[in-house]
Amino acid sequence: MVNKKGFTLIELLVVLGIIALLLTLAAPRYFPSVDKTKETILADNLRSTRAIIDQYYGDTGKFPDSLEQLVEKKYLRALPIDPITEKSDSWVIVPPDDVTKGSVADIKSGAPGNDRNGKPYSEW
Repeated sequence: MVNKKGFTLIELLVVLGIIALLLTLAAPRYFPSVDKTKETILADNLRSTRAIIDQYYGDTGKFPDSLEQLVEKKYLRALPIDPITEKSDSWVIVPPDDVTKGSVADIKSGAPGNDRNGKPYSEW
C-alpha cells in the first residue's frame, strides 16, 4: 500500500469553484461601496475646504490667491486630495466676482464623469 500525500486535481477544482462562487456573490457588493466612500470623502473635502476659504476671508477680508496660500498660512496642513482623481492638483478654482479681493472664492472637483446619481462631479 502506497501512502501518497497531497490533493487530487478534482479536489483542487472543487475548492476553486467554491471560491469563484463566493467571489461572484461578494464582488458586486464591494465595488459600489468603494465608489460611495470616494464620493463621501469628496463631499467632506469640498465642505471643509470651502469652510477654510470662508474663514480665511473672514480673517483677512480677502480671498486667498491660491490653495497653496492656505497651506502657507497654516489654515490647512496640506492640500486636500480629490479622491476621484486621486490628486491634489485637480481642483477647479472658482474666482470671486470682485477679482480685487483675491483669486479663490470656491473650489470644485476636476474629476470627469458623474456620481452614482448622475450628477457631474464638476457641479458639486
